[in-house]
Amino acid sequence: MSRRVEADILARLEAENSEELNTPPFKEAKEKISALRSELRSSSRIRHIVGDPSFDLDLRDWGKIMKGVVDEGHTYLSAPWLTAEFYVYRRVVEAFDYFNPSSPTYRFDPFLKQKLAGLESSVGSAEALLSKMSSLASGRDAASVGLRVAVLSALWGNKMDLSIWPASSGDAGADVFSAVFDAAADSLLRDDTDRVAALLAARAGKARVHIVVDNAGFELVTDLALADYLVTSGLAESVTFQLKAHPTFVSDAMASDLMSTVRHLGSLPPSTHPSCRECAARWSDHLAGGRWRCEEDLYWAQPRAMWDMPEGLRAGLREGSDLCIVKGDANYRRLLGDRGWDYVKDSFEDVVGSYFPCPV
Repeated sequence: MSRRVEADILARLEAENSEELNTPPFKEAKEKISALRSELRSSSRIRHIVGDPSFDLDLRDWGKIMKGVVDEGHTYLSAPWLTAEFYVYRRVVEAFDYFNPSSPTYRFDPFLKQKLAGLESSVGSAEALLSKMSSLASGRDAASVGLRVAVLSALWGNKMDLSIWPASSGDAGADVFSAVFDAAADSLLRDDTDRVAALLAARAGKARVHIVVDNAGFELVTDLALADYLVTSGLAESVTFQLKAHPTFVSDAMASDLMSTVRHLGSLPPSTHPSCRECAARWSDHLAGGRWRCEEDLYWAQPRAMWDMPEGLRAGLREGSDLCIVKGDANYRRLLGDRGWDYVKDSFEDVVGSYFPCPV
């Protein structure tokens, strides 16, 4: 906490937002970030999140989350890691009075510059990937080969080796993509893509898919490419993106990040980034036509286990989702309640499938 979070993440936050933080409207935010850094350096005892319940709508949740931590006098080093990590980012939100509509720092995202820099630096990778994926939906074996390529791309992101992709993927079957699949299969504990394909095929084009998004930047581009493939290929009727309701974990994506990603790719020069522009135009149509939807929830920025999902969110997934794709290490931890499990003896279906409201 004192090294990575305080000396790296929060120090960079201050440096990148120094222009704003050194103005009168940001005076209080600057003081609170400085105080938070001091707490982390000394591993102080953790306190409750403070705010106004009329607009800080997650105060009650955070009170329950932190009750044991605060009552037992835990510090940043003795508290459960996952809880402490989420808590620090909620303290950043508190420092900027993010939810207060009368605050001069209302809705200010202190990580926006880092997210935009990540997006801008990845447009070359985005163009390379999207140019390869643009013809997948029209190829043969769409429900198996195309889906596998799209899923693996979203899983591995910029670690996908594009050099071994076939020159033309439009008519490429499993035989042509075998090298891609073999390379991407390294380090996978399990690959259930065939079961996902069967599940979607059984819905005959009416499947409703939810994606619990993790990071902005290039990873979000790969998520959008997967969602594009799902609806363009006819495997899914709609895709709903589940996003954070406030800035957290530096690069985690909110709805505004998704929209800015689509706009940015659409603004790139057609001479150098034609696939980015083509995809951005199609993605804008998905959003305007309701095939894509963005939903934010405060729960996604909390450390609570996923079996402790709010009933409204649980009911929405149970009644409105045929498949939920969950991205990211923190979300994986939350699926398991940040507990260890014997992945040899206990199947993932038994551990997570027993409580999750839809196929995951």
